[in-house]
Amino acid sequence: MALAKAATTPPGHCFVKRTFHKPVYCHHCTDLLWGIIGQGYTCEVCNFVCHDKCLKTVVSPCSSVASTLVKTPVAHCWSEPIHVRRRHCNVCRKKLDDTLALKCEVCEYFVHVDCEDFVVPNCKDCAIFILDKTLPQVVQQHHWREGNLPANSKCVVDKKTCWTAECLAGLRCEWCGYTVHASCSSRVPETCTFGLLEPIMLPPSAVSIPRTEVPMEAIIGVQNRRKDTLSRESRSISEEFVSEGYKARESEEPAMRERSKDRDEKDEEVVKVFDGNSSQRRRMFRPITISKTASVAEFLTAALRAFHLPQEVGNTYLTDASAAEETELTDALPVSKLTRRDGKRPAVFLRYREKGNDEGQIHVYPSRLGGAVGVEHTVLPVTSHTCVTEVISLALKKFDLPDANPEDYRLVEVMLDKGVSERVMENSERPWELMKAVARESVRQMEMMRFYLQLAKDPHGSNIALFVGNLPPNLSQRQYDNILTDILGNAAGYKYSSIGPIYYEYGSMVITYEDSDLAVRAFYTLRESRYDDKTLLVMLLPNVQPQLIPDGVQPLLVFVNVKSGGCQGLQLIHSFRKLLNPYQVFDLDNGGPLPGLYVFRKVKSYKILVCGGDGTIGWVLQCLDNVGQDSECEHPACAIVPLGTGNDLARVLRWGPGYNGGEDPINLLKDVIEAEEVRLDRWTVVFHVDEKMEDKPTQTNSTAGSTSEDNTQIFVMNNYFGIGIEAELCLDFHNAREENPNKFNSRLHNKSVYVKMGLRKMVSRKLCKDLHKEIRLEVDGKPVELPPLEGVIILNILSWGSGANPWGPEKDDQFNKPNHWDGHLEVVGVTGIVHLGQIQSGLRSAIRIAQGGHIRIKLNSELPVQVDGEPWNQAPGEVVVLKSALKATMLKKTSKSKLKRRNTEPSMAGAEVPRLEVRPDPASSHPL
Repeated sequence: MALAKAATTPPGHCFVKRTFHKPVYCHHCTDLLWGIIGQGYTCEVCNFVCHDKCLKTVVSPCSSVASTLVKTPVAHCWSEPIHVRRRHCNVCRKKLDDTLALKCEVCEYFVHVDCEDFVVPNCKDCAIFILDKTLPQVVQQHHWREGNLPANSKCVVDKKTCWTAECLAGLRCEWCGYTVHASCSSRVPETCTFGLLEPIMLPPSAVSIPRTEVPMEAIIGVQNRRKDTLSRESRSISEEFVSEGYKARESEEPAMRERSKDRDEKDEEVVKVFDGNSSQRRRMFRPITISKTASVAEFLTAALRAFHLPQEVGNTYLTDASAAEETELTDALPVSKLTRRDGKRPAVFLRYREKGNDEGQIHVYPSRLGGAVGVEHTVLPVTSHTCVTEVISLALKKFDLPDANPEDYRLVEVMLDKGVSERVMENSERPWELMKAVARESVRQMEMMRFYLQLAKDPHGSNIALFVGNLPPNLSQRQYDNILTDILGNAAGYKYSSIGPIYYEYGSMVITYEDSDLAVRAFYTLRESRYDDKTLLVMLLPNVQPQLIPDGVQPLLVFVNVKSGGCQGLQLIHSFRKLLNPYQVFDLDNGGPLPGLYVFRKVKSYKILVCGGDGTIGWVLQCLDNVGQDSECEHPACAIVPLGTGNDLARVLRWGPGYNGGEDPINLLKDVIEAEEVRLDRWTVVFHVDEKMEDKPTQTNSTAGSTSEDNTQIFVMNNYFGIGIEAELCLDFHNAREENPNKFNSRLHNKSVYVKMGLRKMVSRKLCKDLHKEIRLEVDGKPVELPPLEGVIILNILSWGSGANPWGPEKDDQFNKPNHWDGHLEVVGVTGIVHLGQIQSGLRSAIRIAQGGHIRIKLNSELPVQVDGEPWNQAPGEVVVLKSALKATMLKKTSKSKLKRRNTEPSMAGAEVPRLEVRPDPASSHPL
């Protein structure tokens, strides 16, 4: 209950003194509020709670003014509505437990679905490239996010605990991971160095995206499945008062009757508030509880607070929404005089005073105008007759650009309501009249409206690239050009300026536009089009500026196969987008590795992190082969987060048998930074079918190979190649997974299926019995006599079948110690399914047959084969395995990287915390 108004009001808060009847924690210092009466203050808008002693040092802004403090608005990238525990809403500051909530896929912003209307559009600005800035001029600032800090976070200034699970408190930098008390934030240097992740971070200053209305979801490939109607239906408890009045659920009726009785006893009234014509049409309102003896000023203040509007909003008034004629409320006791129809709750309009209000002020911000502009924004006086041309001229003078040609600039209307929407204004438009028209529809939208001065020519460059996929593979450039022309039409407004590179075997390509507006229209047209009953895959790609990547930084290009490892891939891609620049994290479900490799094509040195199984790694390496000649960095080193079933290459390179979700993503990235580069031999496997069999083409499951005119198939092998019983088992598993892919979503299930199939093989017909009689082996030009076998495995790495080592432990024989960079392959044999199981159990080794760098095998009959886990039945013919000219540089996890740490933010900041120079004077700008 309010006892007294606060003497001092920090940023936008409406503080009232309160006596709390249960333990409450200060949102500023995180300490418990002590005392019997009058322990602290609460903001009536955003529920911020603080001590009396903390009141004058509060820096966290109220949600009513938070949006106005944002310099460059960036819309959040929302998830579907979910249930989140142990988190607090960044708008109303209350716990999210047991209520539907949204979380940003890029930053640590959480919000109730009901609070979505009042979110602050201050997501991480991940693409801040400015044309005339050089690397020494780039200064990266911290991006502070309040609350929801990881457990055990400590303040980098005073080294004390700054997190709490009790309330929304403390600040965390979304880039470097520094965590601080709100009161200490002004003592942290303004420059952010990205902390521990600096060596692999793609700096936002090196990324440009075209100025378009295409949301980030479309650029980074996030599929936003949330339906807009969900938030509209549930965000303001409007169901209470629609049509036939209040209808509570049966279980809620007793509590609602008690609350109604309490209001009657306190002589209070619940009133619906519409903030304009738009909210009335949509039946969306905010209910407020107001005393029946409240004055007009008190009534107006309560209405402004309901819509999180600053109390200084002038020229606003209330009208009776249910009256026959809408008139301003001027009665001394307006609540008791409101019209009540058919027993419904009374309703009022929050209106902006238009009549006689022909003058006002607009906020104009410089948008990517470079270092020449030294002010954050300017406030310009305007009238109903001031047009856009005049505003541009006035703004150029305010921004100290008096010699600039106004015709080279344009004014953009920006709306911050629920997101960020932009519209380029015509020179004849009148901003003040536009704002009054917006206020008629919604007073809040008027307050969330601002204007940006931009160069008419996009400073991000004239080449806007669209990636287009899901077209038929292996067509000619002319055929692809005709398909796109048929979809886009021949109109000049849609025709791209160039096409290429074209990835023929994948049926995908990059088309380039010189105008961002044309690119956006083409983007939406292509995205809604189909060809051969397939929806086209279309992505608008960011542009990386390599000259703005600091020396010594090797940005990490992250590929995640979200279909691998159950839901682990999806969890990882969310984590990496929060920890890194989202524009360096790519979902392989959206066009595979090619879009990411194209974006990084001009970067001279970078690393790759592949999150997936052995097949995913082979896919990425194959795409690297295809684009290598067009890239500045031909052989980037690749690290692995194993998400597949076998993960044999990951095991050899020490990345583990499989990621189980238990290790912190921060530790995974630290391991990548510390990993050492090693070479991986790669091999070409050539299958040539006998001439008499050429009329029966071989059916394969792999997309990693190519076929020539003489029915010769060529594959690249990274791990191993098998013929016989092992390949037959692999083929059976593959076919079972193709029939029911949803059942094969865990490593344990996959391995159990393998075991069951192996047991059935023991009693079934043996296709590969006496395999040694059906093949002829030649190693380095010398024939090799084979013992009785049912399977032959050719190894490049010493891990097979989920970690088994068929070659076995070292022993003193005629063979050399093998590794994956010595230019030799190891040939081993298995005698049957029992022997195969013993090898996988570690009880026996395979039969060592040969070592060599050139292997030739003659197949006398059709036999099952597999290359890196891709199986098929191969017709009689010849198989040649020889060293490939293609190279691969891998990252091997170092032993010192095995150190495990808890996810505390000081560990993320790494060695930089002790060197932190704390400033004695508070910062002039707000930390949020």
